[in-house]
Parts: sequence; structure tokens; C-alpha cells
Amino acid sequence: MSKKHPGGESLPSAPSTATDRSPDREVPAATPTPAPDPKRWWALAVISLAQLMVILDGTIVNIALPSAQHALGMSDADRQWVITAYTLAFGGLLLLGGRIADLVGRKRTFVIGLAGFAAASALGGAAAGPGMLFAARALQGAFAAVLAPSALSLLTTTFTDPKERARAFGVYGALAGGGSAVGLIVGGLLTEYLNWRWSLYVNVPIALAALLGAPAFLRDRSGRRGGHLDVPGALLGCGGLVALVYGFSEAEPRGWTSPSVLTLLMAGMILLAAFVWWQSRAASPLLPLRIVKDRVRAGSLATMGLATIGMFGVFLFLTYYLQVVLGYPPVRTGLAFVPISAGIVIGATQIAARLLPRTAPRTLMSSGMVLAAGGMVLLSRLTVHAQYVPHVLPALLLLGLGMGLTFMPVYATATAGVPAQDAGVASAVLNTVQQMGASLGTVLLNTIATGATSRYVHSHVHDPGRGGATLDEGMVHGFSVAYWCSAGVLLLAALVAGVTVRHKTPKHAGNDAPA
Repeated sequence: MSKKHPGGESLPSAPSTATDRSPDREVPAATPTPAPDPKRWWALAVISLAQLMVILDGTIVNIALPSAQHALGMSDADRQWVITAYTLAFGGLLLLGGRIADLVGRKRTFVIGLAGFAAASALGGAAAGPGMLFAARALQGAFAAVLAPSALSLLTTTFTDPKERARAFGVYGALAGGGSAVGLIVGGLLTEYLNWRWSLYVNVPIALAALLGAPAFLRDRSGRRGGHLDVPGALLGCGGLVALVYGFSEAEPRGWTSPSVLTLLMAGMILLAAFVWWQSRAASPLLPLRIVKDRVRAGSLATMGLATIGMFGVFLFLTYYLQVVLGYPPVRTGLAFVPISAGIVIGATQIAARLLPRTAPRTLMSSGMVLAAGGMVLLSRLTVHAQYVPHVLPALLLLGLGMGLTFMPVYATATAGVPAQDAGVASAVLNTVQQMGASLGTVLLNTIATGATSRYVHSHVHDPGRGGATLDEGMVHGFSVAYWCSAGVLLLAALVAGVTVRHKTPKHAGNDAPA
């Protein structure tokens, strides 16, 4: 028998027991409850290693980029491809990677993604020129697009008990939110004490450790028999996402009114509109629309998108503030982000994971976004003479706690109630929203900050004896304006979560038969 999810989607009913006879459970009481996987916590460790590696790679290369540019003779115009090649492949191929995981088997694609990511990282670390590094970064993004949805969907189908599920997603949410800050720390240490190549080589031992554990601890079905890949949907969806991500990346250097940027953004929207139209008619759609039509899931996805738009600017702006304005070296800059990572871990694993089984997810999401918005307001008050402990530290703690409280229930709720055969693509949708939000947020907030800085410097250019000070003050003023905008976006995320995620503690997804 089946029941209806709040969004109207038909979901598999959870097994009934003698002590669990709520009216919405229609499965006969004789159906046995599946025994939990005895190796599930080891599986969580393997999945967490892979997730940490993917998240680390989003920021660890940023710190090493100046050194890599100098070593390989990269031009200023070309250096952005070290970042863009990765984000284009990762963001553009996520939906395809998620559906491949559902068709082929998530354990199998998890192992393929790990091995490919490690090989691409080794290739990038050994790069002899810019072209080789760009190609390696694109390969990293492609394999990450297979690995990330496989990891999240394996987590979704491994943990079915609500309390254990909350704990598992607490760990996953902490890594998802804190991995970017950890990447800045590790990138600074590796670049200063070894060299930039180790920011790529470091992925190899992490991947090898996960590869050793995957065959022993991960359980999954072998794949969907008779399933077919939606090739037209893959071309439309991936093409649209690549066009949008590339358009966002080009908007910063070229400007939003550039014909090439407008063409890319328009092409991306047209391709995605065609993708949605095709998905409603395809026999085996790449993205079954029932996944995103559910109101609770759609609200969680919107909350994640807005949260990443508002949050990702803080890493970029605060890095420049600490290094350029306050004069911090790379390692000290990386260590300055430790409190935000600690806040995320505490918020996700010690607060959200404990409260989620008995608290509505929207309460945690909205509270987390309000806390994060408060941290942004504190950052907006920074000056060129601010000090770390009294001025920066409280903001980072609020931001960390807010992100931990938000990301953990978002991951748990957005993947709850999805039929097991669609877990991979549902996880890919969530990763895609996060990636698109990060790309759009970085470009939008950086455009706002640089515009405000230019206006400030221009208006103070004739102030006598204040040349250098005015440049720093202008930069801080631009960051302040961007922080206020971020606070507004985060408050909007809190509102969206409170209005749309009208659902109690998320139920588990359908079970897979172990492979």
C-alpha cells in the first residue's frame, strides 16, 4: 500500500509493527521491520570522507591559486579557469550523475567517482602547464558530479531510524557547511609549508582511505533493471546548467550587460525551460517532476539556494579583509575561520541532530537563518581598525551555528520520502541547488561589493592625505554593503522555510535491498 506525501507524491509506506499503528500506516502488521545495517556507522565514516573531499576542493585551491599562477606562468585572464573549469563540470553534470547513480547503482558510482576524483587530483598536482591544470580541474568536477549525489543518496537509504538518521545528517550537514572553511585552513597550511601542488595531492590519500572502506561497509542495490537514460533530458538539463554557471562566472569580469553574458544566461533559461517541458513528457525522465513538485521538498531546496547565495560571499570577503586590510598571512587567515567550522559542527551535530526528531524542521531552519543574518549584521559593522576577537569572532560563531542549524534539517528534509529508485537524482537536485546558489551568490555579492567600493573611493578621491586609507576604507565599505544584502537574503530564507516547510520530523525514504 502507499500513502500520500504532503506534496501529493505517492510514497512507500514504512513497515508497521505491533507498537506502530498510526492511521496513516496501511501496511499489514505482519510486515517485518528491516533490521538496521550493522555496519552503518562505518558506512557513514566512508561517506563523510568523500563528502569532505568534495567540499574541501571548492575552497582549498583558492588559497593556492596565486602560487599556482606564478609557477605555471598563468595569465590574469586565464587564472579564473582553475575555478571555473571545476564549477562548470560539477554544476552542469550533477543531475546526470544522480540519475546514473540510480540506474547503475549508487555504491558502484560512488567507487567510480572516488577513483576518478583521486586520479584527476593527482593529474592536477603534476600539471606542467595551465592547460593540463584546467583539464584536471574539469575532470575533478565531472567525477564530483557522480560522487556527491551517490554519497548523499547512500546516506539517505542507509539510515532509516529517525534518531539515527538525524545524527547521520548532523555529521553530513556539518561537513557540508564547514568543509569550505576547513578548505581555507588546509589550503593556507599546505601552500605556506609545502607548495600549491599539495592542495590537489591531498585528495589522493583521502580518496584511497574511502575506497578501502567502500566495499566492506557500503550496502546498496545493484541498479535499476530495465532503466534507460534520458539522453534528450541530459543534453537539455546539463546544457542549461552549464550555460547558467558559465554566465554567472563571466558576469564578474565582463559585467551583467555584456552581450556574451546575457546570451549565456538567456540560453541557460531557455534550455532549462525546455528541460522541464521534456521531463513532463519523457517515459524515463532524468528528473521526475514529482520530486520537485512536493511543497516541503521545494521549500527545503529554496531555503538551501537562498542560504548559499547569502553565505558564500563571507568566505571571499572575509579572506580579503583579513589578508589585505588587517595584514594576516595565509595560515593565520585560514585559522581565523576555525570558529565558523566549530559553530557548524556544534549547530549540526549537537543541537539540530538532537532536536530534529521532536522539532519541526522549519523551526530549526528559520532559527538558523536568523542567527546567520545576525552574524552578517555584525560583520557589516567592521572597520579598518577592527580587531579579531571582539569584532570578527562573535560574527563567525553566529554564522557557524546558523549554518549548522539550517543545513542539517535541509539535507534531511529534502531527501526524505523519496522512493529509493529516485534517491540519487533527488540528492543531485539538492547538490545542484547548492552549487548554483554558491555561483550566483559569489558573483552577485562581489558585484555589489566592488560597485559600492568604487563609488566610495570616487566620492572620497579628493580628500587630502587619505589615499591609502581611502582604498582600505572603500573596500571595507563595499564588504559592509554586501553583508547587509546577505543578511536580507538569509532573512528571506528564514521566511521561505517558515512558510513552506510545514511538515513534522521527516520520515525515512524507501529501503533498498543490499547488494
